[in-house]
Amino acid sequence: MNRHTISVLVENKFGVLARVAGLFSGRGYNIESLSVNTTEDPRCSRMTIVTTGDERIIEQIDKQVSKLVDVIKVTNLTSGRFIERELLLLKVKATSANRSQIVELVEIFEGKIVCVGGGEIGIELSGRDEKIGDFIELMKPFGILEMARTGRAAISKDPSKGK
Repeated sequence: MNRHTISVLVENKFGVLARVAGLFSGRGYNIESLSVNTTEDPRCSRMTIVTTGDERIIEQIDKQVSKLVDVIKVTNLTSGRFIERELLLLKVKATSANRSQIVELVEIFEGKIVCVGGGEIGIELSGRDEKIGDFIELMKPFGILEMARTGRAAISKDPSKGK
């Protein structure tokens, strides 16, 4: 089963997210990641959905989501070139002995220290899924206190797949 990143452009209306998510759950499709927000046009929102399945399943998802009211366009970004990012917010235990090592790793991964105090450091990091995962693995030995990931946001690099 391959991972697919699907972009769904929808009208920015009440209940659209619930209908799309309900379609996935009702058909037994898993959503690994879901990110939604308004686009450059406040009347529209873009949903970025990461799911797994073979080509037949992805084709079914495309057809069924396209039929939903308020859905403008469905694009399987995986079949083309696309830009993707995810945001990580992480709190890790910090001591005077390991603080500089944590800061160095944050700098290597091009993250930001967003708060320091009380024996912990708050970190912000964005990037591809693999980068986020690698950073989390490196932070585990320090003691992760709390973590939040946004899920993938993605847009096509291909001009023909735009709005």
